[in-house]
Amino acid sequence: MLIKNNLDKILETVPGGVTLVAVSKTKPISDIQEVYDAGHKVFGENKVQEMVQKYEALPKDIEWHMIGHLQRNKVKYMAPFVSLIHGVDSFKTLKEIDKQAQKNNRIIPCLLEAKIAQEDSKFGLSFAEIEEILTSDAFKELKNIQISGLMGMASYTDDKEQIAKEFRSLKNFFEKLKKELPKAENINLTTLSMGMSGDYKIALANGSNMIRVGSAIFGARNYIA
Repeated sequence: MLIKNNLDKILETVPGGVTLVAVSKTKPISDIQEVYDAGHKVFGENKVQEMVQKYEALPKDIEWHMIGHLQRNKVKYMAPFVSLIHGVDSFKTLKEIDKQAQKNNRIIPCLLEAKIAQEDSKFGLSFAEIEEILTSDAFKELKNIQISGLMGMASYTDDKEQIAKEFRSLKNFFEKLKKELPKAENINLTTLSMGMSGDYKIALANGSNMIRVGSAIFGARNYIA
C-alpha cells in the first residue's frame, strides 16, 4: 500500500495534461504490478535487457519508456514494443532506431536529449546540434521514427534558480523549434520531458509536460552490483 499511497500523493501534484513516467528501474515485478493495479500504466526503464524481461512478465497494455543512455546494439531488443525512447543523443542512434522500427513495421516515437546541465557527466546534444539534425536531408529519409519532442536533465545542485533557468532554457528552445521548423512527417513536437523525483515541481513550473519519477513512488533505488 505504501507504493500506492506515494503514487497518489505524486498524482495530486501533477496537473492535467502532464504524463507521469513511473521510473521502475531495479524494482521487482511485484512493485510494478502494485502501481499497475492502482491504474497507472506508464513506466520507465534505463536498461534495455531489464525492460525486455519486465515487458515479457507484465500486462501488455503497459507503455514502456526507455529513459537511460541507449547503446545502438540494444535497440533491436526493444523495437517491437517500446512506446517512447527519451534519451536519443546522436543521429547514428536515430538511424538505428529507424532501421529496427522498419523491421518491426512500426514508427517509434523518440525524444532528442538536450544537454542543459553544467555537469560534464550528462549526455545530450547542444541546441545547435538538435537544429542541425532536424533540418538535415539525411533526417528526412528516416520514415520509421518520429521526433515527439525533447528531453533534458538539470544539473545536480541545490540551487533551485539554476535548475529553473536550465529547464526554462529548454522550454524556450522547444517553443522556438515548434515555430520555426518546417513541417515534416517525422516531426511532431508535443512532449517536453523534464523533471525527476527531486526537481519535478520546478520542471512543471517551467513548462514540462512529462516527468520521470522513481524514488518518490517506489522508495530508494535498489542498486545491483
